[in-house]
Amino acid sequence: MDTSTEPKIEKKQSLIREVIKYALFALVVVLPIRTWIAQPFVVSGGSMDNTFKDGQYLIVDEISYRFKDPERGDVLIFKYPEDTSKYFIKRLIGLPGEKVIVSNDSVVVMNESYPKGIALTENYTGSRTLGNTNVTLGEGEYFVMGDNRLVSLDSRVWGVLPKEDIIGRPVLRLLPVSQIGTFPGAVASSSMTAVPESDNN
Repeated sequence: MDTSTEPKIEKKQSLIREVIKYALFALVVVLPIRTWIAQPFVVSGGSMDNTFKDGQYLIVDEISYRFKDPERGDVLIFKYPEDTSKYFIKRLIGLPGEKVIVSNDSVVVMNESYPKGIALTENYTGSRTLGNTNVTLGEGEYFVMGDNRLVSLDSRVWGVLPKEDIIGRPVLRLLPVSQIGTFPGAVASSSMTAVPESDNN
């Protein structure tokens, strides 16, 4: 009896089993993680210079904002409200219930804590704040701006960002290798506000 083909058959069956095993792993583990927990995002354009450069590769946390609200200063990945097939990256400036006033070089936020307004200090910006915007945010509405204000298409142009369009925040920068790090672009919310002189008296 010729058994010369048996090892080849066993090898082929073993290969098929491995392929099935990895396919099942992808379906059970990788796909849910990619869909609901984290996914890759490639920066496109210069609206977030110098914080994020065109072509940088980020991993986006999609789960945190299901348990807590975004905070001022967070970098957000979201669906562009005027075309939800597109994804944008911007920084969160105004929160629900606040009034945001953009006037040339300044960004002022009014809220319950600062009814007369408080100017934001934004050391991450690579350009002057431009435009004249005065908007009061409703429930579930946010005001976002790019760090490179000269070229950023943001809430100054297309309006408020609805909460349901927010995808998540970058938690890891993988490329370029020289800038690998966690929570890229993160700033403390408290570092963005210049305390009014009257509060120091």
